Amino acid sequence: MAARQFSGKRPQNLGHTLRTLLSYLGRHKLLLLAVAALVTVSALANLLGTYMIRPVVNSLAGGDVRALTLGVAVTAGIYGLGALSSLGYTQIMVRAAQQVLRDIRRDLFDHLQTLPLQFFDTRRHGDVMSYFTNDVDTISDALNNSFAMVIQSFIQVAGTLTLLFLLNWRLSLVVAVCYGAMFGYIRFSGRRSKRYYTRQQAALGELDGYIEEMMAGQKVVKVFNHEAASLEAFREKNEALRRAGTGAQGYAATMVPAVVTISYINYAIVAVLGGIMAIRGTTDVGSLASYLVFVRQAALPINQFTQQSNFLLAALAGAERVFSVMERDGETDEGNTVLVNVKEEGGRLVPCPEKTGRWAWQGPDGSLTPLRGDVRFEHVDFGYEAGRPILKDISLYAEPGQKIAFVGSTGAGKTTITNLINRFYDVQGGRVIYDGIDVRDIKKDDLRRSLGIVLQDTHLFTGTIADNIRFGRLDATQEEIEAAARIASADSFIRRLPQGYDTPVTADGANLSQGQRQLIAIARAAVADPPVLILDEATSSIDTRTEALIEKGMDRLMEGRTVFVIAHRLSTVRNADAILVLEHGQVVERGSHEALLAQKGEYYQLYHGMFELS
Repeated sequence: MAARQFSGKRPQNLGHTLRTLLSYLGRHKLLLLAVAALVTVSALANLLGTYMIRPVVNSLAGGDVRALTLGVAVTAGIYGLGALSSLGYTQIMVRAAQQVLRDIRRDLFDHLQTLPLQFFDTRRHGDVMSYFTNDVDTISDALNNSFAMVIQSFIQVAGTLTLLFLLNWRLSLVVAVCYGAMFGYIRFSGRRSKRYYTRQQAALGELDGYIEEMMAGQKVVKVFNHEAASLEAFREKNEALRRAGTGAQGYAATMVPAVVTISYINYAIVAVLGGIMAIRGTTDVGSLASYLVFVRQAALPINQFTQQSNFLLAALAGAERVFSVMERDGETDEGNTVLVNVKEEGGRLVPCPEKTGRWAWQGPDGSLTPLRGDVRFEHVDFGYEAGRPILKDISLYAEPGQKIAFVGSTGAGKTTITNLINRFYDVQGGRVIYDGIDVRDIKKDDLRRSLGIVLQDTHLFTGTIADNIRFGRLDATQEEIEAAARIASADSFIRRLPQGYDTPVTADGANLSQGQRQLIAIARAAVADPPVLILDEATSSIDTRTEALIEKGMDRLMEGRTVFVIAHRLSTVRNADAILVLEHGQVVERGSHEALLAQKGEYYQLYHGMFELS
């Protein structure tokens, strides 16, 4: 597995992450402006309400009942307006946050589908899922809890300092020093906890990936009695998460106590000095009362800010992981040749929108090349990792309508060849030619649309059996679905199920046998009606009787099409027009079943070895 980009590292570009997140917020600026306006009103109401203590106390001390009544009424109105503003911005913020999260999830999912297959081959599924769950959730927490609170805290801190200086600038010098001490410690603690939050997100993704992998493979774990080993590996990853979480929360947890302690010291000093000033007559009682309340409240917005900083640090770590994936280069597609349906008019082929069963490659100049299924490898070199070649100077051909079988030991490069035909990976040397066209000149969507693939490891989606077959062609009718199922010899077992084609498929087909899942996958390829078929051990999970039943249907499906077969079953290999034997990334033999047996070479030995095992 490739090394993870963020494990144990500081955020590489915090400013870039912030700008990207702000660009998402900017898409909903009207809602966020409304939130900011209402938060401002709420914060100012709190400040003005506290300031009103001064005239209320002074009118009470002077015995002016009318002024006292008016002051209380005005204060009540100010706090009422603040309460309504708070209710308004919380409701709007919820809506805005969910819209931002929707956009991020949508763009993340959309971009993931453009990434090359190598990205998914080098990552656990659980780690990829962690982007949508843990990382997006941290952004959600920050938006819902921190956006409005940070604005409110900033206004309250700035407003409180301003009013403190207006009420008594001498005492405010002491407050300013204490404020400086508070923010200094917040900065000190935040800088040290930031890298732990990034490490925590990476460790959480690692743990989620491991859990997903173990839950999916519980049968294998139990068969080999590896519960203890699995638990030990889980403990190691869980401990790594604990250490990262402890480091992150350990520093962050000291922020609030430190701020509270400094605020208590600040209040004590100001109360003593203010009392002395009031005794000496250099300040009035109302101003001192209002001032002391402001001083006492001064720690609140700072405490709120420090608490929200925890959300913000975790959110920025999660956002950096998400945005880094979204900024990865997607699959490049420099192809300019497309696949079109054609019909014959006046003795020549012309493109048409309706399905005719005939296809052609249409070049950028409008020229048409009939799709024949002629596939050739010319001196192809390829390796998944630099310095570790899988295919070495491979040259082979498949003429139109031929059934080509690849055989060889595990790791010989059989599946790699099919991955290069459909451009899941690109060759590093040589060319793959399809009907005389370099596959790199064909648009990937059109190239893959011309290929039907049945993999050894089937994957069924949540839905009905009909939905899973229809996945091969989303506009397929029920009649076409049933016809495809008959070709794959799946129709009989499907009709015996309680709900037939409407039987729900759950947990990747856990309610079906492995053979039944394989038949549905073959039916899925059949309904797509592709010009070229790739069968990667497609009948490996089907018993010999069922395999015999589907051979006729597969023959009908393969008629006039080029078919690549990776198989170990002798029946599949015997029926091939040409068998290619691969060893160590090279074609060592090619010929028909009988011709290769007569050579008594690699295929002969493989054949007899398989015969003894079958």
